Amino acid sequence: MGLPGVDFPGFGCGLAIVRDGKLLLYKRVNAPEAGHWNIVGGKVDHMERSEAAARREAEEESGLVVHATDFLCLSEQVIEADRQHWISMIYVSRSFSGEPQLTEPDKFSEFGWFDLDALPQPLSRFAADTAVALCKAEQRA
Repeated sequence: MGLPGVDFPGFGCGLAIVRDGKLLLYKRVNAPEAGHWNIVGGKVDHMERSEAAARREAEEESGLVVHATDFLCLSEQVIEADRQHWISMIYVSRSFSGEPQLTEPDKFSEFGWFDLDALPQPLSRFAADTAVALCKAEQRA
């Protein structure tokens, strides 16, 4: 059957969590893009809507309770170095409760809140697409 993202394009999701103009990012431990800062997210399960998956993944990975989300952008990444291909629906939330935690140390080594004009490096391609979309959305607002 194969692995999504490795043997065939994977369908994923991500959630940009924003508080006081800062974006919550986690540093990845595993491929794709190990060592890069990324938004929370993951694989969309069969028969699961991408928005629900983004909320589920965000809550599992951050320990936050997400109250509302909005669609932000689509990000397709072919990551040659890791031989992975992902298409991800990216959502944004400014409505959540709790404080972020490092709930999955096997996936992430650290986290932090970052200004959009001072994002940490290296930044994952998904997070880079997210930052561009957030900046465009702020300009429209």
